Formats: sequence, C-alpha cells, structure tokens
Amino acid sequence: MKSFCARLSGAAVALTFLAGAPVSAQQLELKVMAPAAPGGGWDQTARAMQQAFVASGVARSVQVTNVAGAGGTVGIAQFVTGAKGDGNQLMVNGFVMVGALAMNKSPVTLEQVTPIARLTEEIQVIVVPANSPIKTAQDLAAALKADIAKVTFAGGSAGGVDHVMAALFAGAVGADAKKVNYVPFSGGGESLAAILGGKVTAGISGLSEYDGQIKSGKLRAIGVSSEKRIPGVDIPTFKEQGIDLVLANWRSVVAPPGITPEQKKVLSDAVEKMVKSDAWKEILKQKGWDDAYLPGDAFADFLKKENVRVTDVLKSVGLVKS
Repeated sequence: MKSFCARLSGAAVALTFLAGAPVSAQQLELKVMAPAAPGGGWDQTARAMQQAFVASGVARSVQVTNVAGAGGTVGIAQFVTGAKGDGNQLMVNGFVMVGALAMNKSPVTLEQVTPIARLTEEIQVIVVPANSPIKTAQDLAAALKADIAKVTFAGGSAGGVDHVMAALFAGAVGADAKKVNYVPFSGGGESLAAILGGKVTAGISGLSEYDGQIKSGKLRAIGVSSEKRIPGVDIPTFKEQGIDLVLANWRSVVAPPGITPEQKKVLSDAVEKMVKSDAWKEILKQKGWDDAYLPGDAFADFLKKENVRVTDVLKSVGLVKS
C-alpha cells in the first residue's frame, strides 16, 4: 500500500498537470441557446445536447435558455451581440432560420456566427386524410396542375422547411410555385387538426411528427423527401414516383462571433465527442432523427450553399424580393 506521502505527492503532480493544461471538455460549463419557445425542434435539440453532454461526461454542466421570436431572428441577434467572444456559449439553429433571416431582411446573418457542426436531419413527408381521393404523389401533382388554387397545404411557419417543400413540389411537377396555396400553423397540433378535419388538401411535416397517425391509418403518406427508401418505412420517395424532390430539415449548432481558434477547437472537439457518445445515439433513436454530423469547414461550406438555395426558393414563391 502506498504511503500517505506518496499518494499526496501523486495528487499534487496531477493537480499541477491540470493547472497547466488548456481548458478541457470535462471542465466546460456551457450555455446553449434555443432561439425558439420550449417544445419545438430547436428546443428539443438543445435539451438533447444538454442531456448527452452531461451523461457522456463531455461537459460538467449545460444550461439551456430559450429566446423565441421571428423564426430565430430575435435569438440570433441577441446571441451575436450578447455572447460575442464567449467560448462557453452555443446556439442551436437550422433550416428554418435560413429562411426566416431572408424573409425578415435581418441585419444579423449566419455569416456573423462561428459554424461548429450540423447535427441532425429529419426527412419530410406529405400526408393526406385517409379518406382523400389522392392516393399518390402523382395524384397530388395532377390536382395542382388542374387548379393550383384549390390545393391547400398545411405546415409550419411561412418560409420554413414545410413551405419551401410545398413550393419545390409544385415546381417539380410543372405547376407555378408562386401560386402555391400554403396555410402556416404555429403548432403541429393545429396543422394536424386541419388535415384530419379535411380543412386542407395535404399536410407537410417531419416524418416523426405524423408517424403515429400514419401507422394508425388516420393519415395516408403519399411520399417522403429522402433520396432513397428509408429502411423499415413503407412509404415511397418522391423520386421513385417520378418527382425530383429531395429535402431534409437539418439542425445545427454554432458558436458566437469573436471567439479564438483555441476556443473554437475546444467547442468543436466537445461537440464531436458528444455526437459520438452512446447517450446521443440513443436520443437520435428515440426522436427519430438522422445523424447528419458535419463538422468545421465542411459545415461552413454547406451553410453558405444552403443559404443560396433556400433564398432562391423563397424568391421563386415571392416571399423574398429579388
């Protein structure tokens, strides 16, 4: 057995080593902003990160804050000014924010934050009521081409991924995307009620949101927006039905502007360890989210291209002026 002095000496050496080492992920006390109200996708992502960071031992503590408003534009404005240079803060964002910033002509842009990583993707689905005469994506395409004004889509916020998908679907089948009749809802429950009640022709959302109603037979899924069939999901893609539409609702995490390269590396390494943890993988499985981890420069490049693509689609439907 080691003597007390020997053990004390070893402890002193360890403490000396830690004191001279850079801040490690285990010492992190993070703040993660969800630029939306509690309960939505960004909030769920922030709280999933909180759970995985702590459960895996990657960070000591994680505090989640919510700043709601205008598709994330209120949150990002606060983040850019209030968290500048802070290496312990992160913000969740995603596809919806790209459209919201363009539509609101925000003076704050995603170019001002520090890209860390894309985290997840969720495939979109178009559904109709079970008693609808529309059985396939081609049936919906025919209805659009016959009289686009009579076809109504229900989905989330104007300019969000659901709205963009409605426009892309119309354009892909040869209809006028600018004339798409889209009805935005603030919550998934409201849009679901409109679909089930026959108030709209079709609904658009993430597959996981309508999964229960599809399996129970209350809704009919006419197509998913993935490149290929999803294993274990008996819903055809739009592509295999002859419609060139591939789209995913992605979510990501960014750091404030003005952080040092060293701070960026600590945050990037911490996020990488988190997404590779068993805790995170279990959360993805429970939520029905796809792992779409894309770090560093690759994510920054993706973000620039996605900004151009989404803005172009919004221009095509008249939501953003050219």
